[in-house]
Amino acid sequence: MTVAERRQTPGISIVDYGMGNVGSIKNMLTRIGATVEIVNEPDGVHQAERLILPGVGSFDHAIAQLKELDLVTVLNQRVAHDGVPILGLCLGMHLFCRGSEEGVLPGLGWIDAEVRRFDLGDQARTLPVPHMGWNRVQPTSEDPSVLADPDEGARYYFAHSYHAVCDHESDVIGTTEYGYRFHSGFKRDNIIGLQFHPEKSHRFGRAVLTKFSEL
Repeated sequence: MTVAERRQTPGISIVDYGMGNVGSIKNMLTRIGATVEIVNEPDGVHQAERLILPGVGSFDHAIAQLKELDLVTVLNQRVAHDGVPILGLCLGMHLFCRGSEEGVLPGLGWIDAEVRRFDLGDQARTLPVPHMGWNRVQPTSEDPSVLADPDEGARYYFAHSYHAVCDHESDVIGTTEYGYRFHSGFKRDNIIGLQFHPEKSHRFGRAVLTKFSEL
């Protein structure tokens, strides 16, 4: 990427609310030539051209952290009303939904979905929860997405006990098999959520973040 192309590429702001692999995501974005900022206050979110909401931890604590930093209102304004592209990763994806079995607080509600814990029944003897390690994502939508080509052997790193269950199949862009097929990616307009960690997924993760930077 040339200097001129970098100047024309919208910057990406990572929301740091104390619950994500912010440094690892920033490093991966820097490798692909993206301009990166880390923001943790309303003015930073308000000025963002693209947003990434990471997340590692519990649902209620994450929502509480966003509220404590006074970020919920500005996120709603920029994402739900202004149409700024946003990518939610792992727990960040869950926060886009209505709510989670993991907690009692409502989510941001941008996607018609609930977050549920894996219910593997008898398979729990051989498939531990959390689901951790490398797995595939099968694209399910013709809508241009951020997923890498599965024909190239794309695999991603997962680490989670809960997953989103979308009301509308039209929002689902990818599914993954772990005991049963679950929704591992969704997209509605400018809002994208991915269950896996692209910052830990090597070249396939770089491909995902590159596509997001080019949307």
